[in-house]
Amino acid sequence: MAARTIWKGSISFGLVNIPVQVFVATQKDEFSSFNQLDEKGHKIKYKKWCPIEEREIPWSEIKKGYEITKDNYVVLEKEDLENIKLKTTHTIEINEFIDSEEFDPLFIEKTYYIGPDTGMTKKKKNTSPPTSKAYSLFVKILNETNKVAIGKVVLRDKEHLVALRSYQRGLIMHQLKYLDEIKPMDEVEGISSVQQPKVEDKELSLGKTLVDNLTNEQFDIGKYSDTYSKEVKKLIEAKSKGQKVTIGKEEDKAEDTTNLLEALKASIDLKSKPHRQKKN
Repeated sequence: MAARTIWKGSISFGLVNIPVQVFVATQKDEFSSFNQLDEKGHKIKYKKWCPIEEREIPWSEIKKGYEITKDNYVVLEKEDLENIKLKTTHTIEINEFIDSEEFDPLFIEKTYYIGPDTGMTKKKKNTSPPTSKAYSLFVKILNETNKVAIGKVVLRDKEHLVALRSYQRGLIMHQLKYLDEIKPMDEVEGISSVQQPKVEDKELSLGKTLVDNLTNEQFDIGKYSDTYSKEVKKLIEAKSKGQKVTIGKEEDKAEDTTNLLEALKASIDLKSKPHRQKKN
């Protein structure tokens, strides 16, 4: 299935403008959700219901509103939102570049692909359109400098903070959370209130050895898959055929570690260097 375009505009940094289009980068898993049924197996429908008028409201009558006091709303028409003429409505405005090591993935909310919009420029015979060359240059700059571009863009009625970085042969854009949307760790009960115990040198050394034994020089995400969804698929196929359902069971949950040193030593014995993956 072809990637869906959700936005068209341009990347702007300095006096350089690169026409681009933004694509959805992720796809839903086949078993990402179930339908909700009643006890007789009928699919449930959801209605837009007005409790004051006691009637279902069609989409054509639905408007956007912001509650300023209880049950008192400011109604926003489509034209009202279209009249907000920010530059970032049609442009990914780059404000700065940072080293990739400074980029914290905690702020990532969604990820998109960015490709050149070559349809916005006329292609001359036997030449690459300026759009494509500018896009390729931007990708190469980010790749060779190991930088991440930070900017803003309006998507779906909200101005988002975004991060652009090179990925394989193109660009990806991370939609970011603003700082005030991230709960400070000091406010997380169970982390801030827990007293940090002293870690012994021997425990630290053995822990580092175990991590080293489990370290691969190249990350291959392709070797991972959703085992739970596979078991659900087997369950659905078996039940649809009226077959006896056999549920896959893994080992019981391990007990909490009481002797940290012994657990580390035993773990190291299970993992040895010959199993470490090397680069091709």
